[in-house]
Parts: sequence; C-alpha cells; structure tokens
Amino acid sequence: MSFARDVGRAIRSTLILWVITAIIYPFVMIACGQILFPFQANGSLLENSQGKAIASALIGQPFTSDRYFNSRPSTTSYSTADPKKDEAGVLKTGVSGASNLAPSNPALLERIKGNNDPDPKKQIEGDFNRLQKAGVKPTADLLYTSGSSLDPHITLEGARSQIARVAKARGLQPNQLEILIDQNIDGRFLGIFGEPGVNVLKLNIALDALKGAI
Repeated sequence: MSFARDVGRAIRSTLILWVITAIIYPFVMIACGQILFPFQANGSLLENSQGKAIASALIGQPFTSDRYFNSRPSTTSYSTADPKKDEAGVLKTGVSGASNLAPSNPALLERIKGNNDPDPKKQIEGDFNRLQKAGVKPTADLLYTSGSSLDPHITLEGARSQIARVAKARGLQPNQLEILIDQNIDGRFLGIFGEPGVNVLKLNIALDALKGAI
C-alpha cells in the first residue's frame, strides 16, 4: 500500500508541476508581455507612413542611397539575402557574428581601402574612399561591422557626418537633419551602460516623413 501511495503522489506531483510549468507559466508570461510590453513582445516592428510593418528595430537594415543615412556594414545581411541565391547559407544557418578578420587581413583591407588592380573589372573602390568622395567622415562604425553584425545603431558622430550628403540629396537644410538626429537618439541603457546612438531605421523613417524633403 505504501508503494502504491508513493507512486500516486509522484504521478500527481508530476502532473501538477507539468500544468504549472508547461501551461500556466508560459501563458502568464505571454499575457504579461502583450499587456506590459506589446511592442517588444511582437518583435519591435517599425511601421512606415502607411502603417505597414517594414522591419524590426532590433536588426540593422542596409541603406546605401545618398537620400538616406547609411547603416554600418554587415557580414550577414539577412534582410537582403535571396533564398534562391543564398550561396553563403545565411538564411539556412541563421547565424549572426562578426567577420573575425584581423586588422592585417587582406580581405578586410581590400573592403575598406580598395585596390588598384589594373583590370577595371576587378577594381574595388573601398568603403573609406567611397565615404570620403561623398563628403562623409569615415568613422569606425561606418567602416567596420559590429560583433553581431546586426547592430541597428550608429554613433552620433557617424550620423552627423552624413548630414551634408543627405541634405544635398533631399534639398533640406542641415539644421533640419541635426534636429531630426537629436530627436532620434537612443540613450544609454538604464542611463549608465553603453553610449548614446542612433537607430538608422528609425531615423530614416522619420526622414521620409519630414516635410519639405524632395
């Protein structure tokens, strides 16, 4: 009788713990997330002026046009990977991370500085020269990828160095863009961790909504 009673207690305890941990707890957490933090719980999705969700504020998006503030380089580029031409296996692996290229690595130097190959088809301008030609100060965050390669932020210096180029492309006054940047600064986490930065996607969405832009 004692053995049967112990087995019954063990089964009941297992069922109760299963209900608590596998059903009640997950649903309570989902409810708390949806009620207290709906934006974060649903992927931190940002919408355009038409109210359509276009991307997550947590994942860096590629911008290369002179009409927009450019983001930092990425080694993954999830948002631009083509499922039919995914030679690098970006979409298959789902892995994020830095390139791990040393400062002396020829591949990194070629991407940043370019090359002078006699064959025009093999010539690479390099990010440094491209930024300088566009009148943009080549700050570190505009040249190097982040540790995750998904960082959606650039530094305040990196954003402000692009003001002249964007203002010229859109027919805006530089002070309009300075104000826009100041309005879209993300401060330090909890006020003490990290440095202030600018979420490039948020900034460009606000840029498109700015009155007076061409």
